[in-house]
Amino acid sequence: MANDAVADSSLRVVAPAQPGTTDDPVRDVLAAFTNDLVNGVDETLAAFLATEVDSLAEIDAAMGGFAATARDCVLAGGKRVRPTFAYWGWRGLTGGDAPLPAVLPALAALELLHTFALVHDDVMDASDTRRGRPTAHRAAAARHRAAGHTGDPERYGEAVAVLIGDLCLVWADRLMAHATVPPARMLDVRRCYDQMRVETVAGQFLDVLGEHDAAHWSVDRALRVARYKTAGYTVQRPLLFGAALAGAEADTPLIAAYTRYGLAVGEAFQLRDDLLGVYGDPATTGKPAGDDLRTGKPTVLLTLARQLAGPAQRRALERAGTVTEAREVARLADVVRETGAVTRVERMIADRVAEAQAALDTAPIDGTARTALTGLATAATTRRA
Repeated sequence: MANDAVADSSLRVVAPAQPGTTDDPVRDVLAAFTNDLVNGVDETLAAFLATEVDSLAEIDAAMGGFAATARDCVLAGGKRVRPTFAYWGWRGLTGGDAPLPAVLPALAALELLHTFALVHDDVMDASDTRRGRPTAHRAAAARHRAAGHTGDPERYGEAVAVLIGDLCLVWADRLMAHATVPPARMLDVRRCYDQMRVETVAGQFLDVLGEHDAAHWSVDRALRVARYKTAGYTVQRPLLFGAALAGAEADTPLIAAYTRYGLAVGEAFQLRDDLLGVYGDPATTGKPAGDDLRTGKPTVLLTLARQLAGPAQRRALERAGTVTEAREVARLADVVRETGAVTRVERMIADRVAEAQAALDTAPIDGTARTALTGLATAATTRRA
């Protein structure tokens, strides 16, 4: 995923020369806070991973190279979306005076969890690129060939990628323990974190199942995948994770507002991903255009297109999952658009953004956090990557 300015529909912002001097107060708030957060997360990750890689290199020289590859997957870019939502969930309770370094390890740990999910997801989807670079399993297979090793390079690459993902998951737990949070509060944080991981696995399984049962998939089920694979793990649970770091009590109006906002923005985030998976610019998304059409993944977009299609369009859409040529993929993308599914999904995104903003209207949170979350609802759902 690329890193663009808010004006270019990204979550990662470019600060103005003088915070507070632009004509957009939301951009000013995001610029004043989010750059410091992203830099803090990146620095925390870099320092932590340097120590971890050195420790593993002592086991064997090959282990050092393996650990360095895992580190590079973490530090290869990305918008740090999950730490950002967790940060604003935390700031919503604490206001602007609480020291950020105390919770930075916990926020950064979410990025390690994200890397675990991405690397495994790429193996399951047989993806070739991620963030404009070869995926972990493809890169490992290439190194296998270059070294002249015996055995199947593709199988080797997949095995290495699974281990990279596993290592990132362990690293996430280890880094989270560095947060300076009272032990009783950390138990609540861990409960939220564990629920997020369970729901992510549930959503991922449904995603895999859908690819093998697309003919019987429904829009409701596709939305369920979005809810558990993306909404919870990208927005809703990180927000609640941040609230737990701040000591929020369960069953309060704030938790209800975060839950409502997070579900709406998270689903809209996945719906935007559905559109980018068909119509995104590879130079911006870092992945080939039309991947979802090549695999036949029953996203909300493709499932809606099948429902709305006329007989000829439906016959064309039956080829999703079998096409390989760029020209065929482009034609299928045109058919999806012609069914009206794109317009319907754009409306669904707008409805969810409105729902999220309504959830914030009366939420008992810090005013700066309210402004930031309002802006993030739009930035997360109008992005190009």
